[in-house]
Amino acid sequence: MLLDEQEQILSYNGEVLLFQLSNTKHVEGAADKTTNLCVRRMAFNRDTKLFVQKSSGAFSMRASHLKIEIICCSCTTDSRTGIILPCILIKKRKRNNVIKYLLLLLHSSNQFEQSFYFKLDYELKEDIRLFPGPSVLWRHANKLFYISSDTCTVLSAPVQLSSVVWTGEMEDKGTVVLGIRTTCLPDGEDEDEFSTSDRAIWGSEFFGYAIKTQKMLTGTCFMPHAYSRVVSSVYVCKNEILKKQLQISLVAITHRNQLIWFQDGLPKGVCELPYEKPCSVKTAVTSSNDVLFIVSFASGNVCVVQRRDSLQVASKWQRVKSVLVDDFIGSGSEQLLLFFKDDSNTDVLSTFKITDLGEVDYASGINYKHDAPAAEGLQENGLLTVQALETRLQAGYASVRELQQHLRLKKKVILESCRALIDLVEERTHILPTAKEEGLVSLWDDVENPPHSLSKETSLASKVPEHFTEKLWQRVVGDSLIVGVKLTESFYLSLSDVSLSLVVDQKFSSISPIIECRNKIIKLNKTFSALTVSSCQIEPPPKKMKLDLHGKYDMKEEFPQLNEAKSVIAVTSLSPLLAFHRVCCIVLLHAKKQKHQTDSLEESKKITVLCGKISLSLEDVSNGKYSVKMLKDNNYCTGSLEDILAVLAVSVRFSFQIVSSDCTLTPVNSWLLGEMECTPFKECHDNIFCHKAGIVYGTVFKWTLKNPFEGLLILFCRNLTVLFQCLYSLIRVLPPSCDVELLKCGNKGILTEQLALALEKEMLTSRNSFFSKESKAGNSLTWGNESGKTVTDAPVASLLDSEEEVQQFRKKLRNEGEESMLSMNQTMNGALYQEISLKIAAAQRSSDMIAWRLSKF
Repeated sequence: MLLDEQEQILSYNGEVLLFQLSNTKHVEGAADKTTNLCVRRMAFNRDTKLFVQKSSGAFSMRASHLKIEIICCSCTTDSRTGIILPCILIKKRKRNNVIKYLLLLLHSSNQFEQSFYFKLDYELKEDIRLFPGPSVLWRHANKLFYISSDTCTVLSAPVQLSSVVWTGEMEDKGTVVLGIRTTCLPDGEDEDEFSTSDRAIWGSEFFGYAIKTQKMLTGTCFMPHAYSRVVSSVYVCKNEILKKQLQISLVAITHRNQLIWFQDGLPKGVCELPYEKPCSVKTAVTSSNDVLFIVSFASGNVCVVQRRDSLQVASKWQRVKSVLVDDFIGSGSEQLLLFFKDDSNTDVLSTFKITDLGEVDYASGINYKHDAPAAEGLQENGLLTVQALETRLQAGYASVRELQQHLRLKKKVILESCRALIDLVEERTHILPTAKEEGLVSLWDDVENPPHSLSKETSLASKVPEHFTEKLWQRVVGDSLIVGVKLTESFYLSLSDVSLSLVVDQKFSSISPIIECRNKIIKLNKTFSALTVSSCQIEPPPKKMKLDLHGKYDMKEEFPQLNEAKSVIAVTSLSPLLAFHRVCCIVLLHAKKQKHQTDSLEESKKITVLCGKISLSLEDVSNGKYSVKMLKDNNYCTGSLEDILAVLAVSVRFSFQIVSSDCTLTPVNSWLLGEMECTPFKECHDNIFCHKAGIVYGTVFKWTLKNPFEGLLILFCRNLTVLFQCLYSLIRVLPPSCDVELLKCGNKGILTEQLALALEKEMLTSRNSFFSKESKAGNSLTWGNESGKTVTDAPVASLLDSEEEVQQFRKKLRNEGEESMLSMNQTMNGALYQEISLKIAAAQRSSDMIAWRLSKF
């Protein structure tokens, strides 16, 4: 940095090497002179907190009247031994403008060895670098030259360059030079064809040159070419080849006082530097594994940039002579050694600072003797902290192992429960594993013959007297598997309590037997008005706690329909099942059986019905065995009922009211039959199927014209993207005055009437429950008046003839008041209270349900 040509400083294996040139006169006379290159090995003493000299050495050169200078020094590899040694490049100026350069190696015995020398007719000034060999590289007249100990001959690289920003070793490449050169225009291109912005960006470019193989490397793997006009120096932090791809991490400093982090040729972070004219950058890895970027400036200032979440300036110093990076205190990690300029002392080692921006912080001129006890106490506290952290780490590790064991046990219980469910459905006796098989110690003697309680429950599914299922079918639509069960007309249970489960066959023991799926209930009447009920639409979020011992609300009371064909459908993802090529699933129907009586409600009973098995294979799906087939036949869509239900199951229903104020809505029907290529279902002409190719294929429409100026359009589409595309196409054909409004579920007028009826029912239920309580509780109370008559039943005048009679009247009147108060605070048994609470809760739930749906309008 600010060291002159007579003095250089270098770090080597934690030591500081100080090189100095000194002149001595010859004994014969003043005409002959000898110049000595002296070296001092300095090491940091942690006791005195000072640098002490370990050894020294010298190298003598005949100087005569010639001027000798130290050009640069660095640590590089000796190709003969593979050992990294300090290297010093010396310049000796001779007569006739001939300059001789010597490259010296310093061994551990402080002996200097001349590796090679070379002569030039010009002076080395630009981009001088030392690299393994040892070798010397420099730039002159926009050309690249180098010489090594192997050739001892100056060679020229076949490249033109304006600067060298980095030289170093790369994997499988050897020594690589990263330079900047003027952009070469392709053959046949005219320079005038480039715009001003193109010249600004592509006027220069990066390139890499491998000296050993003499091959060019693409510069964009380092940085984008656009940065070539501003980058002044680069430090490659990491380079490796992964999957035959070169991956490089580097930092670069720019003329605009910025430090930029690049990863695989792309900028990942930038930091504004506090000083101007940055000239070099190097890295250090501290004890806390923090990466520090040390930036030196031409003015003698230094700053450190830290990379954590982002690049930030961590510290800065001024009036710095030199900054070195090495393990100077022997801690096993790197520290920064800064030598400061001191006008009062010529010794370069007089003013220094060692730091890693963490625990290590030594500076010259500070007496550390008084701080020794504090340092020892700090070290002791640090040891105790480490021990405490180790204890916490062991406790955390024990908790993790306990949690893992708990999760394994939980998984085992779930799998065993699934096996029991499969055995239950398939009418097999499920035998629980013994304690020995589970690796446990039994507290009781293992019973060889398991109890028959489970086998009694095994036939639960088969002993259900009612026959609810009529048909089992399956379809594949896109990435969804649809499994449907058609219910019989005699099915009377609540649709909100019905669901399907898919259980994988036992031979697939590596996966969970229960398949995650969503259930839908679709009811179709003779007019094909479809109603899809999903679990999230059954009831509003709870606003208060209510008793519910008998399942969900009965949707039959809310949506009464005649001649309905009910189907329960389960939809699940297809791709996970196809991973097993062929899979077999058991289909179970779950329902709740609930009895309604005039005065009380009995608790519901859960039942499970085995509907059958379905099989699925990749071959069948590829052949389209379960695909939906919607074909045109004489202007009709001939899809089966199962195909229609499958399409509705994977679709979402949307209703739109279309109103036109000044023209009729005849374009809607033309749009459906024309542009959308829709054909009506053969079973119901009001519902039409879209055959148009593309994303809208499979959309079901129903267009109802209330009057020539108002109509209702219902769409069943797979997702919102399909909906938006259909609406966009529709709006293009509608007159501008048309108003299209999205309708909520249900009809507002009908819901208002239903709410009034529900509130009336709730009031009547509360009143009837109260009078029922009075009549039932009255029989269990004993009144104080044995005759059953009150005092006020007798003539009042006959009781007031004397003072004693008046007192007696007052006493009886007081007793009557106490008995009346007692009748108001009467109690009842728990069963009666539960019965009344359930009735009131059911009525309130009905009114709350309708009120919530009405609030959506």
